[in-house]
Amino acid sequence: MSNSRIKVKGHIRSFMRFSIYLGILLAAVTVAMFLIDVRAGILLSAFTVFYFAITLTLYFYNRPIIMNELVSFATEYGQIQRKLLRELDIPYVLMDEDGRVMWTNSAFENITHISKGYSKPISTLLQSITKDRLPVSADAPTANFEIEYEGRDYTANLRRISLKEMAEHSDMIEAEGYEGFLIACFLFDVTALHIALQEVDDQSLCVGMIYLDNYDEAMESIEEVRQSLLSALIDRKVNKYVAGVDGICRKMEKDKYLAILRKRSVAQLQESKFELLEDIKTVSIGNEMAVTISIGLGVDGLTYAQNFEFARNAIDLALGRGGDQAVIKTPDAVTYYGGKSQSVEKNTRVKARVKAHALREIVNAKENVLVMGHSRPDADSFGAAVGIYCMARALEKKAYIVLDNPTSDIQPLIDTFKSSPECDDAIISGETAISMADQNTVVIVVDVNKPSITECPDLLKYAKSIVVLDHHRAGNEVIENATLSYVEPFASSACEMISEILQYVKDNVRIRPEEADCLYSGIVVDTNNFVIKAGVRTFEAAAYLRRCGADVTRVRKMFRADAIEYMAKADTVSQAELYRGSFAMSVCRAERLPNPIVTGAQAANELLNIRGVKASFVFTDYQNKINVSARSIDEVNVQLIMERIGGGGHLNVAAAQLEDTTIEEAIDTVKNTIDELLESGEL
Repeated sequence: MSNSRIKVKGHIRSFMRFSIYLGILLAAVTVAMFLIDVRAGILLSAFTVFYFAITLTLYFYNRPIIMNELVSFATEYGQIQRKLLRELDIPYVLMDEDGRVMWTNSAFENITHISKGYSKPISTLLQSITKDRLPVSADAPTANFEIEYEGRDYTANLRRISLKEMAEHSDMIEAEGYEGFLIACFLFDVTALHIALQEVDDQSLCVGMIYLDNYDEAMESIEEVRQSLLSALIDRKVNKYVAGVDGICRKMEKDKYLAILRKRSVAQLQESKFELLEDIKTVSIGNEMAVTISIGLGVDGLTYAQNFEFARNAIDLALGRGGDQAVIKTPDAVTYYGGKSQSVEKNTRVKARVKAHALREIVNAKENVLVMGHSRPDADSFGAAVGIYCMARALEKKAYIVLDNPTSDIQPLIDTFKSSPECDDAIISGETAISMADQNTVVIVVDVNKPSITECPDLLKYAKSIVVLDHHRAGNEVIENATLSYVEPFASSACEMISEILQYVKDNVRIRPEEADCLYSGIVVDTNNFVIKAGVRTFEAAAYLRRCGADVTRVRKMFRADAIEYMAKADTVSQAELYRGSFAMSVCRAERLPNPIVTGAQAANELLNIRGVKASFVFTDYQNKINVSARSIDEVNVQLIMERIGGGGHLNVAAAQLEDTTIEEAIDTVKNTIDELLESGEL
């Protein structure tokens, strides 16, 4: 840049022009002097001309010299700055607009092991600093993000520097015609900070709760003199396990423990897949039933109290999913481990009686009752809703069943239920239900605990009082702020649970035979004719409904399949393939089927009759979604597989819906999930 393009500014320019400004003032005084005295004015004019001659001569003579001195000073000043920048301990690199390295300091060269003069793109050294992350826009002139290089962590601070602004930054000179920009990058080593933060995080307190799932049943299966020994062996196993990871464990009740752990210890438990879940089952001194446990851990809470609350929520989730598993709850996520064994059926009905009395108190305090199942309701969902309708009627409350789009499969049940004139207005739409929701209304959700798949999810937002009655294992998404929640995964169906509640909510609850048929149908469908998850209480509930007038023949006639559905189911079974020798997979064609998802689920049940099949998966392309029906008998937990792909359900009965995919891709997804779970030992 030549001196002709350099212009002085600021205080330097004012200093250099001060004598000219003084000459202008002298000229003004000369003019005033002429007005006073002409001879004095002439004398002062001569002096003014002489002053201007000397001043201008010195100005134009000294200006180049002064400018050269300024340039020399700026150069020396820049060299000093450059030397200091090169010897700076913080790694620094200067890049062009495309991210190509133009200049580096010694610290940057040391950490990247390059020589001076390196001129390749920065991404060849630091792969994380890609071109799309460079601050090339004037609207966003800076960028900050963390990168990792050779085992160390750095915070990269990038700044866009305009060449024109850089040239004019000095108070002494300015330049014109400069365009373009450079990108400067500082790397701040934050490895030590991250290590310190990680150490603090590893030492943070975590709260754990350990419950024995079937303590009473296991104790009843051995002699009384051995019960104390069994309890002592279980205590020893639990305490030794927690102490092995440097934790503290104390027994709160006969079947409950409180554990205090460090977060680092929780990571160790996760790595071992909570081996206590399997180890506790080996405790045997003649007991016919193996003991199983549930573990709930609260991690990453802001306070100790919040971690304790997380632990309580986690243990509730573990028990709600059937027990024999560990659940870790953090502010952002819930993680599950275990859950391989069948949930143990409770022979006692104490819990059912307690829940029935609590439900009665809630309903008695309200004027209206709204009953809602899951979307695309099945026989169990509608039958349970009918059972709640009967309960409300017995308590002299008006009840309504929320039903928007009933499927053809439950239409016979709806017709049976509405055969009585008093039930004509019992079924309402979701929109009508929302308009009725107020302080004097209770919403009872049956056969589902996931809000997003209820018949009318918006109704939950308007409801002031919510009751949840379900037999599905709870997942990450649950209905919040429920006044009463009764979730029993060991129950065969929601209709079984409602049938028990009806026996305790009030003496001699009147149920019409047609209504009993609806409840009985739900049990028949969900147990696949008393084959799946049918326990003692299942048959007791069925016997109660038979006494109320349920007719097996009428129910069987209602669920006879059309010829098209029967042939589609047979075709699905015949086209099945075996994956890994024990996982049956097939596709149910949805053409001409009124409800292909139900047909696919029935085909999945049929595939379990093939010798050697541990689990079956039927894929149905319906309404732009791939519906997956998963079934197993006892060896494979299909719920784990379905949860991995966004679904859920029971250990033996589960399902999922996949969007934006094809049947072939869905099959590959399930196969890959099975491979992952088998390799990790979770299946």
